[in-house]
Parts: sequence; structure tokens; C-alpha cells
Amino acid sequence: MESIYSKRIRAGKRRTYFFDVRATRGNDYYLTITESRKRFDDNGYDRHKIFLYKEDFNKFIKALGEAVDYVKTELMPDFDFDAFNHDEVVAETENGMTNTAPPSVEEPAVVPVAPAEIVSSPAAVENNNNNEEVDKW
Repeated sequence: MESIYSKRIRAGKRRTYFFDVRATRGNDYYLTITESRKRFDDNGYDRHKIFLYKEDFNKFIKALGEAVDYVKTELMPDFDFDAFNHDEVVAETENGMTNTAPPSVEEPAVVPVAPAEIVSSPAAVENNNNNEEVDKW
């Protein structure tokens, strides 16, 4: 399936994250989160992909925010996380246009929640894997 929207985040020299919005045949939308790491032998990339469906968006965001907040406030309260805000974020629209913008300095609001179950439909993941286009990177 073709990406409708894509955002790329470079994380160091060998790692990149992709956030792609895709559509199903029934015009429903889901998100794929891909970590792409360049192999040390310079022989391609290792990719790991998460499929996130609309019914899990809010639970995922809350759980991610809670986990990040825990690391920032409980485990590493003295660490300067803003020191890493120097990378650019690149977004692509469905017509292939690219927007490059400096990252936001604002931190998203963190809402404390109980641990959430993040469950995706295994059948949907399997169907999407069978129809997935060849990766563009």
C-alpha cells in the first residue's frame, strides 16, 4: 500500500525512523512505524515495523507519553533532553512534496494513565504484510 503521508526522523548516523500513514482498500487509515538501521557491514538495512490501527492511537500515545515521562522525571531527571533538538524533521505528502522544518521545542503534554494494552489485529497485520510495496529506502 502507498503512503499518504510520511515523516522521517534521522536518529544518528545509522538509524532512521519513518512514520507512514497508509490507507486500506476500504479507505480506512493506519500508521506504520519503521525503524531502519544501516548494517555495520554496509550491506543494506535492517528494518523493524509496527502497524498501529486507529482504535489503538489514543492508548498508544498515552502509554508512550507515560513511558517517556517516567524516564525523564524518575530515571534521568538531570539529563538535558533538549540538547538533542538539532535534527530536522522531514515530512512528505502524498503528492511527493517535501517539507523540512526544525523540530518543535515544545514537549507534548503527558497524561498519566494506567498501563494500556496495545493490541493490533494479527489478521490485519498479516494481510498488510502480504500487500506491502517494496520499501523505498
